[in-house]
Amino acid sequence: MTASARDVLILGLETSCDETAAAVVQRTTTGEGRILSNVIRSQWAAHAPFGGVVPEIAARAHCEVLDVLVSKALDDAGMQLGDVDAIAATAGPGLIGGLIVGLVSAKALAFASGKTMIGVNHLEAHALTVGLSDGLQPPYLLLLVSGGHSQILLVRGIGDYVRLGTTIDDALGEAFDKTAKLLGLAQPGGPAVESAAQAGDTKRFDLPRPLFGRPEPNFSFAGLKTAIRQQARALEPLSDQDVADLCASFQAAVRDTIVDRMQRAIDITIRTHNIPKPPLVIAGGVAANAFLREGLSNLAAKQDLPVCLPPLSLCGDNAAMIAWVGAERLAAGLIDEHATTARPRWPLDEQATPLIGHGRKGAKA
Repeated sequence: MTASARDVLILGLETSCDETAAAVVQRTTTGEGRILSNVIRSQWAAHAPFGGVVPEIAARAHCEVLDVLVSKALDDAGMQLGDVDAIAATAGPGLIGGLIVGLVSAKALAFASGKTMIGVNHLEAHALTVGLSDGLQPPYLLLLVSGGHSQILLVRGIGDYVRLGTTIDDALGEAFDKTAKLLGLAQPGGPAVESAAQAGDTKRFDLPRPLFGRPEPNFSFAGLKTAIRQQARALEPLSDQDVADLCASFQAAVRDTIVDRMQRAIDITIRTHNIPKPPLVIAGGVAANAFLREGLSNLAAKQDLPVCLPPLSLCGDNAAMIAWVGAERLAAGLIDEHATTARPRWPLDEQATPLIGHGRKGAKA
């Protein structure tokens, strides 16, 4: 009996950056997903004194807690290791030390239990999350935004992606983090900027909208970050209201840029790829930002397109999405032995030409 002819249970491990996670996910014969457990341990307290993720600290922290999280994930799901059909682990992209910890652990568990081991692309996990949360199947247009990557992708199927746009410098999540640091806000920067912006005026500062109106749907956030720094220096010392207004203006500039770039991608998808009504999807850690979710929803409504926004619990790094890709690939018979090697860089569209600056800042870009 093949995996697609029965329900499958997958244990997933995620160790690509500064979250250690384990989860158990069930995929039914009809392709529906069910999260049986999803355990996440953040390391941010260990990295906070350094103002960013320290790879050696991250890898060590994964080593210290991964076995505990695996046990808890299995206990929460009410099962033992022998009950799962396969073990999936992030193989890339990400910090090489953390990836090795997860892969070695997954291989050891698979060898000890006689189960299949599946290496998963972390970006593919974000890309396919809506299949787990909402049952949405390709094709759809994906905005993938986080600390290490900012891309627009046409998702045509499992393992079938076309990159329509990408950042030529900073990733969006990095721009949020650096803006927060510049304004004296806590890390991680995304939630801190979003919180401060709630009391701010989106129109106080006239910030740039990089690449706005350009025909190719690429991003650039370095200039926006520089503009924030210049405005902040001109106002020093900053009041709480100054910080709030800068954050609100920053978010407004990001939203306008994202909406413009996605509009270009919609046009390309309809005209070039012959998909008349592509659903719009957002994924990645920055997908939790309410201002961006609202902007994407408004764009979808304006264009009369479906929109799918995954739950906040599945926007950041987690192991449920890793397990889900493992389940999807197992059911489809798409197990790639080469994916069991740690890959710090692993683009979804390997045929796409890297742009100037593309991937320069983050391992996941």
